[in-house]
Amino acid sequence: MTNSVIQALSAEHGRAVELIGSLTAEEWQAPSGCTGWRVQDVIQHMASTFHTIADPASIDGGSSAHAEENAEVPVQARRDWSTAEVTAEYHEWAAKGIEALTALQQPPMADMVVPLADLGSHPMRLLANAIVFDHYCHLRHDIGAAIPRAAALPHDSLALDATVEWMLAGLPQMCATALAGCTRGVNLSFDSSSSYALRPGGAGESWTITSGSDSSLPTAATTAHDFVSWGTKRTDWRHCGVELSDDAAAATLDAINVI
Repeated sequence: MTNSVIQALSAEHGRAVELIGSLTAEEWQAPSGCTGWRVQDVIQHMASTFHTIADPASIDGGSSAHAEENAEVPVQARRDWSTAEVTAEYHEWAAKGIEALTALQQPPMADMVVPLADLGSHPMRLLANAIVFDHYCHLRHDIGAAIPRAAALPHDSLALDATVEWMLAGLPQMCATALAGCTRGVNLSFDSSSSYALRPGGAGESWTITSGSDSSLPTAATTAHDFVSWGTKRTDWRHCGVELSDDAAAATLDAINVI
């Protein structure tokens, strides 16, 4: 059976296909919420990510230790492509990428942990979550910065569940340097339905995230949709309606920056 993450990915892919097919010439060239990228470049990035997953030997995906630098490589190489070429790239490689990611949901590959540059090390099944996160964020928050109908896409619960799982799995690794200067843990409460305790580790140990709240910690109440925005530093949590029960944890929220 197709699991919920693949269902979410397929739904996000469908939304992307519909949006891409509706774009005007002016919308393709509009500046997105990603600094220096047009809407066209964001879509090219989404296509190139699928391409890299499905057939990494056939695309230069960069070799940096920093994921964001690697993301620039195929985008810049294709910056002069026509919108038709970008669309064809997305259609071809999204289909192949989803097929590859579906296969990675099965053992033994599902639980094989692999390093992903500065994104941290993760079981391969979470690559599908990462692409759901990538689509959810880019469609609504980045393309959405230029195109209102993208910003208005549904806050799909399956997509948000998969997205939050990826963000929380990566947060202690991606934010380790910034969190090293923090001492106060915090409960992250999403939509009043799920909570996770973010706690500092011992001397020289990483921060941890566990399901459920810790009554000894302050709580940051937010929506999962808004967390995608402020948890990636697209907006400041202070401007997203986050309710923080103790300002002592403000520095911890400031340190969160999921890639």
